[in-house]
Formats: sequence, structure tokens, C-alpha cells
Amino acid sequence: MTKNKGVSVRQRRVSGELRRLRLLRKMTCKQVAEGVDFSESKISRMETGDRGLYPDDVAAILGFLQAPSDLRQELMALVRGGEERNWHEVNGKLPPTWKDLIRFEEQASVIKNYETLLIPGIAQIPEYSRELIRGNDTLLTETEVESLVAARATRQLILSRRDAPSVHLIIDEMALHRQIGDSATMHNQLRHLLQLSRRSNVTVEIAPFAAGAHPGLRGPFVLLEFHSEPTLAHVESRGTSSFLEEDDYIDSVKTAWRSIRSIALSSDASARMIADMIGESTQAEEYEP
Repeated sequence: MTKNKGVSVRQRRVSGELRRLRLLRKMTCKQVAEGVDFSESKISRMETGDRGLYPDDVAAILGFLQAPSDLRQELMALVRGGEERNWHEVNGKLPPTWKDLIRFEEQASVIKNYETLLIPGIAQIPEYSRELIRGNDTLLTETEVESLVAARATRQLILSRRDAPSVHLIIDEMALHRQIGDSATMHNQLRHLLQLSRRSNVTVEIAPFAAGAHPGLRGPFVLLEFHSEPTLAHVESRGTSSFLEEDDYIDSVKTAWRSIRSIALSSDASARMIADMIGESTQAEEYEP
């Protein structure tokens, strides 16, 4: 049984979409309130998740903002799910939860990402992403590939914000050796990772082969921490994406993170490992975005 009393991830998604649709129509909260006969404060609270969402209220706003029918059906299904915790979704060619992960990353104050086999998406260069996406699904069109490459690039914009979150990446050593694309692509990718590690808000640590068995071998995950909302965990497996929010799940993932950190190399030792692989010195000047 969960103790988590924060706003559910479903409601956070719906609230975000209500705000996005309003801004798309270039309307103020007051204009929407007048259009649906609600108070301006109610509209604001619905968009920020400070109050519960009710199907009739959401339907009225979606109708007034002329939301596309498919989006309307999706959001109404989510709001009817109410306080159900955790969100699992089977992905098609263009993962529908990607935009939600990007939104939650934008709102997060701390992002902790552990990866087993690959460089984390938030640290991938376009060439690496492109080869990886093509290799994962040979049926994708070039347009779909480029759309996914652009989505991953969009995630990285938060690293340069004035209020950028603290980002901590722990990467299994295997990811450094697994060649994605040609040798030039891998060299550039590892160099980019090394440069990112020099940012004041980014920590990169490597879980070495020598560590042996550890909880991270069960798979990758992202922990998202917020100033005023409960922590979320995002996990992916073959064909599915899940946002986990129940306390038991979050506690389990946090425990795994602490265990992985305990066996990971320090950030300095990790930088030296990456630098040695690409023949570069770790004494380079501080990276400036």
C-alpha cells in the first residue's frame, strides 16, 4: 500500500496537456475560465496539479480548446484512471511516453540515470542516436528515425538552462566498448561524454567490469526528483515504458541506485577511463556549453 500522497503521474500528464493546449491557442487562464464558466483560479490549479481533475471539467476545457479527438480520448482515459498509481504503456514506432519523459525531465530538479548497455539518451550525440535507432527497428522510415533523433536532442537542452537540473549518470563499462556506428562516431560520442562530465551540474561515473554482480544488472532506469512533487522512476524494457510512483517501487529503485554508486568508479577515475579510451587528457579546460 502506497504512502505517496502527491499528484499521480496520469494527472500530471493531463495538467501539462491542458496548459500546453491553452498556450497553443494563445489564451490566458482568464479567457479559458470565461469560456467554460469556471473561476480563473480553478483553471490555474488544474494546470498546475494543485487540485484534482474531474472528467466533466476536463472534457469542458478540451472541448473549448478544440483538442484533437484522439488526444481528447487519450486524456479523458487518463483522467478517468484518477488516482491509479504507476503508468505502463506499450510503445509503437514512436514511443508515446517520450514526450512525457522530456516534460518530467524539464520539471525535475535532479535526474539520476543508470544505463547498462548504451550511452544514456540525454548524453547521446545525433550520430550515435541515429545508428542506435536504426539498429533497434529496421522498419522505421527515415522521417521516423529523424523524429526520434530530434526528440533525444531535445532532452539535452535542459543541461544548458540557467536553472538546469543536477544530472548524475552511472554507465556500465560495457557501454563504452559497445561500438554503435563507425569508430569515428564512437570516438566523438565518448569525447562528448567526457566534455559533459566537466559541466558543474553533470556527474558521470562508470560501473566497471571488475565490480562483478550488482543490482544494476537487472536493467537501466531513470530517477526523477522534484522540488514539490513525489519522485518518479522511469524504466524501459522491450516494447514497454513505465513510470513508477508507488513508494515501494521508488524505494527499491533508490536502493539499487545507492548500491550501484557504491561500486562505481569516482567521477575523476571515470573521466580518466574515458579519456584513456580516446587518447585525450583529463587536464583539459573546464567545459563551457
